[in-house]
Amino acid sequence: MTLAARLHHRSSVRTGSKIGCLVWAVILLAGCNQRSDVGPVVVSAIGAPPAMVDPARADPGGPSRLLLDSVAQGLVRLDAAGQIAPALAERWIVIDDGMSYIFRLREATWRDGSRVTAAQVVQRLRRQLAPRSRNTLRPYLTAIDEIVEMTPQVIEVRLKRPRPDLLKLFAQPELAVIDEQLDSGSGPFRIESRGKISVLLRPAIDPVRAADDEVAAPGPEQSVQVIGERASRAIVRFIERQSDLVTGGTFVDWPLIAAASVAPANFRIDPAAGLFGLAIVNRDGFLADAQNRVALAQAIDRDALVAAFAPGWAATTQILPDQLDSAAPPTVPAWASLTAVEQRNGARARVRRWKDTHNGPLTLRIALPKGSGSTILFGFIGAAFQSIGIETRRVGMTEAADLRLVDTVAPYDSARWYLAMACQLCGTAAQEALTNARDANSLAERAQNIAEADAAVDQDAAFIVIARPLRWSLVALRLRQWQGNSRAWHPLNALRDNSQ
Repeated sequence: MTLAARLHHRSSVRTGSKIGCLVWAVILLAGCNQRSDVGPVVVSAIGAPPAMVDPARADPGGPSRLLLDSVAQGLVRLDAAGQIAPALAERWIVIDDGMSYIFRLREATWRDGSRVTAAQVVQRLRRQLAPRSRNTLRPYLTAIDEIVEMTPQVIEVRLKRPRPDLLKLFAQPELAVIDEQLDSGSGPFRIESRGKISVLLRPAIDPVRAADDEVAAPGPEQSVQVIGERASRAIVRFIERQSDLVTGGTFVDWPLIAAASVAPANFRIDPAAGLFGLAIVNRDGFLADAQNRVALAQAIDRDALVAAFAPGWAATTQILPDQLDSAAPPTVPAWASLTAVEQRNGARARVRRWKDTHNGPLTLRIALPKGSGSTILFGFIGAAFQSIGIETRRVGMTEAADLRLVDTVAPYDSARWYLAMACQLCGTAAQEALTNARDANSLAERAQNIAEADAAVDQDAAFIVIARPLRWSLVALRLRQWQGNSRAWHPLNALRDNSQ
């Protein structure tokens, strides 16, 4: 049976049998995983088919975000290790005690061969930061006062307050500089052709290197085909050696990959930094009291939950992974020092008191994405809440809910990002503390305000921390430059050594 036939068969069976069918398929197909080191790199990105999306209008997300990073670049970008690398800017300096960033642009061209100018870069960055922009990074760039053209090759970003993490934000695909037609940028790739679910990318010609007669035109091996598809299709495609990389894997699809018997040499997990837990998005009834919200956090057996997924996936109870830019170590919830029995007993007593007062059942709606991993997660959370007297109902991510899953990788290493993501619906004290941290006039004041915000968000009990994000990939041995990193980000121009 061909790949297409196998996948069509899986899509036609009932939801309850999809996982079982895929398990048998991948076990039967598992075997030698060597691939020829010729031809384009084929990448399956889990999600919808890739399309060029303007971040000022919508969140690119998934394969579209990967495509945006591939055909357009910002002032800087992330390399294979998740570190800052030059992009449109060949170099930069920081002056005025961190209040001014000056970037010198390299020679770069648009798809039609015209030169990228400082004025064009300024105009497009301003658009992403405009009040009506829907760019998801805009809330974290309020320290920018203005972006100005100094010369045709130099731009300056002036700040209202110092932001040492500014470069990491500018390296995100959401701040890539795209052309007016939204079909390209300045590289490192150009879109060669488009299919129903995929795009073929060919390296853009570097105008500086192109002047060297000894530089050969890019060959087929330097091209990349990006396919946007479901995890089940991506896994089967990889096992059949019809792709070189599966990227974008999360806990949602973990049960599929866990049963696939992929060779250990091909399986990778990123040490992703970020948040994985439940944001409390309704404060009516039982959830109006902070101690009741604490009871929910106490009920969950985090170690058992993460053990049901990936080996080594570590549970946590604190919002901040490290001190980062805070003046104090991360706040650890007071209840975390209690034994598991003490935590459950305390949570059960809170629920019993509320029920005695309100004389009725208690049900909470939990918003989770679709997928088998979410079913497992809901099973653990539902059982935990039921053990303290609370019934649960699973709803979709866009439906009205009481708790909503947050599973996101941190774009940069700031404690304020973690606290802002956790504080989706916070009380006045926590909100004010976060605002003070954002508006601090010095780094010392900002660090102190962040420490106070960390304590305030903990007291508010607005977020139930479970772990850090789980991000996995399947990587062919030919992709020698692939590296796991805390951003869980793998640029397509940094997958293999094309010089060999």
